[in-house]
Amino acid sequence: MFKGKVWKEGHFWLIEVPALDVITQGTTKEEAFEMIADAIESLVNMKGFSVHVKRTGQHEFIVSAEPAAPLIALMFKRQRAKKGLTVEDMRRRLAARSRNEYYQYEQGKSTPGIDKILQILKALEIEDALIFNIERTAETAEKKVA
Repeated sequence: MFKGKVWKEGHFWLIEVPALDVITQGTTKEEAFEMIADAIESLVNMKGFSVHVKRTGQHEFIVSAEPAAPLIALMFKRQRAKKGLTVEDMRRRLAARSRNEYYQYEQGKSTPGIDKILQILKALEIEDALIFNIERTAETAEKKVA
């Protein structure tokens, strides 16, 4: 799940999911929520992929998806591009043996576990504020296993 924020500027409602580097707008708040879901679904462009937007406050919301792997892949790809990194840069940062190891995650062909997601987020130098409850989710999963 990723945090998002919505705010009014002039006659429009702007809506953003920083972790996915996606921003759009609507003439109403409701339309803005529809537009962010549509924008993310369009970027993923995968049959059966569905984005869910849940309000968590007056100006905050979270985004989740079914299935989740393409949403995580989109975050990896957009954050890497935003930082001007290549797949080879990511291979080096992750100390991976091959470029394909990371690239499989970015393409959504392989789903990383929580530990690997946290490692990639660190390699991308993503601020914790962009991600919603990923570390708490990892802690909960570890407690259930123990």
